[in-house]
Formats: sequence, C-alpha cells, structure tokens
Amino acid sequence: MSWASAEDIYLSTSLANYLDKKVLVLLRDGRKLLGILRSFDQFANAVLEGSCERVIVGDLYSDIPLGLYVIRGENVVLLGELNMEKEELPPHMTHVSAMEIKRAQKAEREATDLKGTIRKRLEFLDLD
Repeated sequence: MSWASAEDIYLSTSLANYLDKKVLVLLRDGRKLLGILRSFDQFANAVLEGSCERVIVGDLYSDIPLGLYVIRGENVVLLGELNMEKEELPPHMTHVSAMEIKRAQKAEREATDLKGTIRKRLEFLDLD
C-alpha cells in the first residue's frame, strides 16, 4: 500500500486538475461563465479563454461571448469541469440571441419588481 504525500493531496484538490479544460464558474452575483481555464493563482483568481456568460431566463438561454476573461477569486462560488460528452442543457431549453435574452431578463426583472411592490402594499394593509 502506498501513501500519498501532502503535495499529492494538495494537487488533487487544487484547480490544477482543471487547467486547459472547459469549466463552468458560478460567481457571487449569480452569473455563470463558461470557458477554458488557462491560469489561476493561490487566491483562486482565474483566467478563462474563449469565455462566455450563459444567461438563462425560464426556458430560454443565450451565451454572450466575453473572450479572454479574468475572474477575481473572491467572486468565485463554484468552479467545475464540464463533461464535453454530455449535453450541457436539458432538451426543452431554447437558444436565443443576446438581444432576445436581454429583453427576457428585463421583463423578468420588471415582474419581480412588481411582485415586490404588491407585497409591500399588502403588508401595509396588514390584513391579518
């Protein structure tokens, strides 16, 4: 039985396993970035090549190209490798243009704002 050295254990849990692979990065603000991990440092600052932001609204999605992208490590919530052999999204999802997804985002934001306004008015009435 062979024992793993401390260095082996460190490397097995580091971002080194993801270098030159397509990854998904979830940021603190909820954005989802996809791209090839080209570099990182001890603070989890990362460089993605050929990156895009995946925007999903309901059953619609769009990949907005970003190119070479530097991510500050403190903003990373999750980073994981994408399986290139599996379909990334469920079949019911529809790909739309960047302009269409921005319109859908705006409509979703306005609906959320309206719900918040209605909730505040109902709380004001104190119907309990």
